[in-house]
Amino acid sequence: MLCVLTQSKRGFRDEVPADVEVFDLHASRVLSALPRIARLVWRTRPDVLFSQLSHLNLALAMIRPLLPRRLALIGRESSIVSETVNAYRSPALWRWCYRRFYRRLDRVVCQSRRMRSDLVEQFSLPIERTVLVNNPIDTERVRKLAGEHLRCGERDDGVRSLQLVACGRLSHEKGYDLLLQAVSEFDAGQVHLTIVGDGSLMSSLVNQATLLGIAEQVDFVGFQTNPYPYLARADWFVLSSRFEGFPNVVLEALACGTPVIATPAIGGVSEAFEGVEGCMLLEEISAQALRRAIGEAIKQPPHRIDYRNSTRRYQVATVMDAFEGLFAAAAQQFGRAVGK
Repeated sequence: MLCVLTQSKRGFRDEVPADVEVFDLHASRVLSALPRIARLVWRTRPDVLFSQLSHLNLALAMIRPLLPRRLALIGRESSIVSETVNAYRSPALWRWCYRRFYRRLDRVVCQSRRMRSDLVEQFSLPIERTVLVNNPIDTERVRKLAGEHLRCGERDDGVRSLQLVACGRLSHEKGYDLLLQAVSEFDAGQVHLTIVGDGSLMSSLVNQATLLGIAEQVDFVGFQTNPYPYLARADWFVLSSRFEGFPNVVLEALACGTPVIATPAIGGVSEAFEGVEGCMLLEEISAQALRRAIGEAIKQPPHRIDYRNSTRRYQVATVMDAFEGLFAAAAQQFGRAVGK
């Protein structure tokens, strides 16, 4: 069964298989969801409780004594915790909470080696409690949704500009402010940027583009239920992040055959690039480094990435096998044996 805090925005609800029972907690915040989760767990008695939100992981770890004893409690981290807590109020208190309570989780799924080492070194989580499982990518689905490449933009004189695309939540850690600064070094005939996504910084980023004089060079297209045509039509995908967990959007760009320019964001970016040719991993996180990479991309002839090779180890079947093995082992060790 699948339990969600709220379906108010539905998101990908239509993609959930019909035979999966969905529970909507009608909760806008983790705190208000906790009593409802506890009641649901006691009523349904699952073998494994798997949480995929960092705040929820911590909250469930804190109330672990109130949950059934024969329950495997697994949390999946989606970011570098030591970086994330720095943006919170009272970061020292948050660090203490993670150190004190996270070890109550039976297993913590980490998306990258850097994420795992952060939890072990910074929050004293026993390494044997961690499991490394990368995010999956359904390459064929992505390519199907991407459809045919769209026609890239051209100037009135017919000269084609370099088409860049960035995609993700509009927040500080994604570094869109750095990307806009970099793009401002080029005129409209050289570079055009499309930003796919929404978030709290939308208005400030639009204002920044205006102040930099590149409003006509940048398209803010907002959240898209199907962003893949944007990824597929681009000459380059740009990841300008300051830190990341494991950037699925990089895998999605590679699945579309689109080469990637990426900052060395703290997290799993470098791991996603292992064994992939034709991309650029920058030496530093800065507007200057992004500007140099874009300048280099302008000079290069258009090319595509070998999507089969670059996404092979992240295929859904491979990753799901890892999760199934994890759940079965956890249920056997910490909860009721599967099938009983």
